[in-house]
Amino acid sequence: MFIGDDWAEDHHDVEIVDGRGHRLAQRRLPEGLEGIARLHALIARCMPEQWAQLDPVEAASRVKIGIETERGPWVRALVAAGYEVFAINPFSTARYRQRHSSSGAKSDAGDAHVLAEIVRLDRAHHRPVAADSDDGEAIKLLARTHQTMVWERTRHLLRLRSALREYFPAALQAFDDLDAPEAVELLAAAPDPDRAARLSKAKITAALKRANRRAVQDKAAQIQSTLRASALHQPAPVQGAFAVIATSEIRIIATLNLEIERLSEAVAKHLAGTRTLRSTPANPASASSSAPGYSASSAMTHTASPTPKPARTTPAPHR
Repeated sequence: MFIGDDWAEDHHDVEIVDGRGHRLAQRRLPEGLEGIARLHALIARCMPEQWAQLDPVEAASRVKIGIETERGPWVRALVAAGYEVFAINPFSTARYRQRHSSSGAKSDAGDAHVLAEIVRLDRAHHRPVAADSDDGEAIKLLARTHQTMVWERTRHLLRLRSALREYFPAALQAFDDLDAPEAVELLAAAPDPDRAARLSKAKITAALKRANRRAVQDKAAQIQSTLRASALHQPAPVQGAFAVIATSEIRIIATLNLEIERLSEAVAKHLAGTRTLRSTPANPASASSSAPGYSASSAMTHTASPTPKPARTTPAPHR
């Protein structure tokens, strides 16, 4: 799996392609822990089915990422998570773009594609970023555990979605993101169509308010209407069995949400006060050579003031 990451100060445009260059996903992710968590989840969704049997460390090592910097907390988090990260010289990216694009014009999404193609086809000419001996080791366990938790949550979400599709498809229509706080709370309280149809608007509204959603009255009315719509039902014993399965998955997802948040706060302590710096070569002629490797002596950090609050790591639902 190959990923191009075109980064800016506050976001990352990423594209994921397979070994044949077919696009699997394209997203704009925010800078920081929320973006890292969403990238982990996106990678998990795009992984080949056979990778599910691999050890997480082995699976992560098969993910190749190209990015135009070798420094900063984002890159350190990628390396610590076990991905193979290649620092691509910006001049190399520009020359590749000119060779393979009719216009040669720069765009964030286009550069993400170019970077993905570079690591897919030409990574032998670029050196992977090495983990920083101090910072990398300090966050390695936390970052990899955080990544594993996000991947595990994705697996349980897929299982929950599969179960709901069999007996409670209205839930999939009512909730855009099954791991969102209001979805977890309401599905835990009403895991089958009969109980969901009896949910009051006040209860739905309260759950939306606790999740800090906007336009809660309209959203509550929409959810209630969806859950009360006429639909085919499974026989009562089958529906009851599915409800037990769904409840189990919902409880696991709720626990994983809490643990992912806790781990992200721990990782944030190691990343606080630093920001990604763009790697620009001092001599443009160096673009013809491989991108410099990362070393402890080349690490640079800038203190931010004030220290930013840790980003939310649960993917934000549509509002």
